[in-house]
Amino acid sequence: MRDDASTAAVRDLMAEFAARTGLDPSGIRPRRYLWTDAYAVCNYLGLFRRTGDASYRDLALRLVDQVHHILGRHRDDDRRTGWISGLSEKEGEAHPTRGGLRIGKPLPERGPGEPFDEQLEWDRDGQYYHYLTKWMHALNRVRRVTGDPAYTRWAAELAKTAHAAFTYVPASGGGKRMYWKMSIDLSRPLVPAMGQHDPLDGFVTYSELQMAGGSGCGGSLQSDLSPEIVDMAGICREGGLATDDPLGIGGLLFDAGRVVEMMIRGGFAYIDLLASVLDAARTGLAAFVGSGALEYPAAYRLAFREFGLSIGLSGVDALVERIRENPDLFGRQSPVQRRAGALVEYVPLAGRIERFWMDAGNRQTGTWTGNREINTVMLATSLAPGEFLAI
Repeated sequence: MRDDASTAAVRDLMAEFAARTGLDPSGIRPRRYLWTDAYAVCNYLGLFRRTGDASYRDLALRLVDQVHHILGRHRDDDRRTGWISGLSEKEGEAHPTRGGLRIGKPLPERGPGEPFDEQLEWDRDGQYYHYLTKWMHALNRVRRVTGDPAYTRWAAELAKTAHAAFTYVPASGGGKRMYWKMSIDLSRPLVPAMGQHDPLDGFVTYSELQMAGGSGCGGSLQSDLSPEIVDMAGICREGGLATDDPLGIGGLLFDAGRVVEMMIRGGFAYIDLLASVLDAARTGLAAFVGSGALEYPAAYRLAFREFGLSIGLSGVDALVERIRENPDLFGRQSPVQRRAGALVEYVPLAGRIERFWMDAGNRQTGTWTGNREINTVMLATSLAPGEFLAI
């Protein structure tokens, strides 16, 4: 899709999202969902950069404010009130991410005495680590565009809070592990299993914030994420990365792009990690393509998971080029360069996924309408991924 056509499509998709969720025009009860909103912030910033229209920058800032004042506070149906951090109103305004951020699920979180129901848990509120890291990244993008250091400070505070709550040492001993889902107040795990890519995502995102300067936090000890980065590096060594889930593969490609860029900028030397991530992405892509999932009708496909892949694939050409441009760092015809180059054959899948879901008929199915906001926003990101993929 040509740049002018993709910009027009993204404008329309993001206008639909803003109207449906109470962002613009502002609703009495806006509906906020942390994962979707992180991508949406990047999309509005991208529109601002591409068009010069300041109203898109303002929408991004308004969305950040809504997220903090809705997902940083207790639910309306909760007996608890105020900031989930427990801070006073004044302190909460200054540090809105200090207690983490709710997911934004429709049902209240499972109470301490309630039995676990795997199916019901998907619709219950709480905090997801991988949603928090996406929000850290979005806040850092806001700081890059606006120059306001408060956004990276909030991202770093969120990183410290999330790390302290989600990581733990098992009672049986061994290295640190991570919980997948925590309660709203971060006092107890709701799902104790560890997300496959959560340690990698945390390691890369913390490193992104650290490279941003502790930026915005004046390099103070409070903003130094070195201990958390060391922790995550250790947890990353514990498990495999390969997956045939398209959203997971896209996440690997997103992380690989950030690792390459941070290595080029200096102060980040993890060539072995990069090789492992690239290998896992290629293995996953081969398995996903071999599964024939892209041949299924729309009723049997989840658009937002496929968009995760198309977004990641959109960054592959730039990743390969950045490696090629820096032979002193990555080597000439090095194993890393060959690994990255092997991903190029899969890049056309991004356009194939976008064309399928741009078909209005495919967006009439329940798998689209039942996840309309996240599908809409991630389609927009896939059509114009530059701001999301940047660091």
